[in-house]
Amino acid sequence: MTNWGRWGADDQAGALNLVDARATLAAAGLVTEGRTISLAQPVGPGAGVPPHRRSPQRFMDRDAGDYAAGARSPDGFRFAEDTVQFGTHSGTHLDALAHTWSGDELYNGHPAASTRSTKGASRCGAEHLRPVAARGVLVDLGVLPARHAVGRAELEAAYPGGVPQPGDVVLIRTGWWESRGGRADYFDDEPGPDDEAARWLAAHDVATVGADNYAVEVQPSAAGTFPVHLELMHRHGVPLLENLDLSVLATTGRTTFLVVVAPIPLAGSTAGPVAPVAIL
Repeated sequence: MTNWGRWGADDQAGALNLVDARATLAAAGLVTEGRTISLAQPVGPGAGVPPHRRSPQRFMDRDAGDYAAGARSPDGFRFAEDTVQFGTHSGTHLDALAHTWSGDELYNGHPAASTRSTKGASRCGAEHLRPVAARGVLVDLGVLPARHAVGRAELEAAYPGGVPQPGDVVLIRTGWWESRGGRADYFDDEPGPDDEAARWLAAHDVATVGADNYAVEVQPSAAGTFPVHLELMHRHGVPLLENLDLSVLATTGRTTFLVVVAPIPLAGSTAGPVAPVAIL
């Protein structure tokens, strides 16, 4: 069972189709305090990255040193500007459906050959990641030990209400960012959902799954290489929201809320950087 063809042969948005106007209006009704909480990790030159990715860099285009060296400041006006360079999978981001696949096809049967170094992803790229305002659900598992695989039974027992609603944005707190954030081993041996838990989430039509760790899923996995990525993204079109900071949200006692996720629509990219916000 997959979502291929469910929203038409040309679909590139996947499970984000489940967040329609009705779902957004219902989620807006969860706002009772008007309090906003950022769910994003900081990103910049000091942020860590796994070994296969480039570290973020900052280049100052104009700063105080320019004026000390004699740059003009008409009427006393001075300014600073900078350029930041970082990978689309750095920091908090939403994976595009071009990010992962098996065989020769992306999600929905789009050809994997459409993702090339010369043009990027011409199918299922980050420009197809729609902005989402939906019911966010915090599944708080506390601070889990390394390599802890969260199976269906554990996830179901912790899920508020027991069963996901169609269009839910599921945010899984493993405590990994809190215990390993800023350390090199943040990118190794993380706890997270296993393939069985992923199938359960997909069967209940969730729109997005995120976690406070590097890859959302348990690493390493007994079921192969990134099986949760393949189950959710490749087979069901559910994009993954990676590298969240759920520590503040966990202190509020709220498990359901309005969540807003607006990815940068980088045409042809394999992810869209985001700064998700929970609105209580």
